[in-house]
Amino acid sequence: MIRTLEQHWWVLLLRGIVAILFGLLAFTRPGLTIAALVLFFGAYALVDGIFEFIAGVRAKYGMLIFLGILGVAAGLITFFWPAITAITLLYVIAFWAIVVGILQIVAAFRLRKEVEGEWLWILSGLCFVALGFLLISRPGPGALSLVWLIGSFAMAWGILLVILAFRLKSHFGKLIAKPA
Repeated sequence: MIRTLEQHWWVLLLRGIVAILFGLLAFTRPGLTIAALVLFFGAYALVDGIFEFIAGVRAKYGMLIFLGILGVAAGLITFFWPAITAITLLYVIAFWAIVVGILQIVAAFRLRKEVEGEWLWILSGLCFVALGFLLISRPGPGALSLVWLIGSFAMAWGILLVILAFRLKSHFGKLIAKPA
């Protein structure tokens, strides 16, 4: 596997450059980035819904058919009303954060006799809950900060991929130069 990675180091380089460009786009054009993320979600939901529906029909399983219809509907709603989809995705993330935070706090209290430092788990849960409520109370800035967070991640990941690509290239070059 390492040999394949070494030979195709340029693929990692390309992925890293694209990730860095996406990160820069997220910072310079956050509205466009949100629109792209929403459209990608819509495309995914639509395609996934179609496949789910087909699988349900073939398996004669009503729940899969229903899930397929929901996926297709989510995809179509995304394409026809992208602004509503963007805000809805923000609320989904917000409610997810609140639920995850509450569950972490509950788990920390339940495991406090078995886990040392449970206060860190509680603090982590409180951070999730706070994030959720901040996103709900301030959806505009919340969406912008999520785009910046995704952009920061993309840039950091891209830089790491570029470094890895050049290390693989260097390593591959040393292997080629060695006589057999």
